Amino acid sequence: MYLDFYGLSEPPFNITPDPRFLFFSSSHREAYDHLLYGIETRRGFIQLTGEVGSGKTTLCRAALADLPSNTRTALILNPAMTETQLLRAILQDFGLVPRSRDRLSQINQLNAFLLEQLATGNNVALIIDEAQDLAPTVLEQIRLLNNLETDQHKLMQIVLVGQPELERKLASPDLRQLRQRVIVRAHLGPLTEEETASYIAHRLRVAGADSRVVFERRAIRLVHRYSGGIPRLINTIADHAMLAGFVNRSLLVGLREVKRSLQHLELVR
Repeated sequence: MYLDFYGLSEPPFNITPDPRFLFFSSSHREAYDHLLYGIETRRGFIQLTGEVGSGKTTLCRAALADLPSNTRTALILNPAMTETQLLRAILQDFGLVPRSRDRLSQINQLNAFLLEQLATGNNVALIIDEAQDLAPTVLEQIRLLNNLETDQHKLMQIVLVGQPELERKLASPDLRQLRQRVIVRAHLGPLTEEETASYIAHRLRVAGADSRVVFERRAIRLVHRYSGGIPRLINTIADHAMLAGFVNRSLLVGLREVKRSLQHLELVR
């Protein structure tokens, strides 16, 4: 609605996980580096946690795009399935047609694929999003997949991505064998107020805004206060604030516009 008024080529504050809009806060940069390191050096299990809306999926998509060309990848976005269903989904995301519904047959097919990739010099990475929703039996199946290895190499790098509940789930005594195999861990923290300012400016710039489109410093302080530094909430508040600016015919998004946004979102009365 407001794109033409602000001179934008696309919405700057969509909540879709578009890697082009990824902003590297200090914790996002550290987590990104950990992901690439863990996958490229074949560390086996990697864990990434963060609050809802912290940018985990966006970060993973960016990491997948930046991996070396000899890395085969699969991304599971909805892990609410049985062990057999998960194996089938993994095979399909690697571009394989499951030859059987039998779990052992599927594991053998996956193992053959992994050995073939190793023989051709390829690495393989599997990212499972929303991993905090995995049932303990499915997590145990994933641990067993980590046993697919040679004497020198882990055949598949598995990234478990989830909310902080994932950390608590893995702390369960029943899952201690899996927890012990997690070699690389990273956590996405909230943005600071300074990072929030840079985040907003970054997204505006990617969306095509020029120097006239600005969030006032006091407005940014209010956005940070009510978002808690969580990128998804920043997006929602900033988007509504820009709509208020459009209604007010103002390229400067100030306190008035952010307050209107917060009222619309029922974050303040």
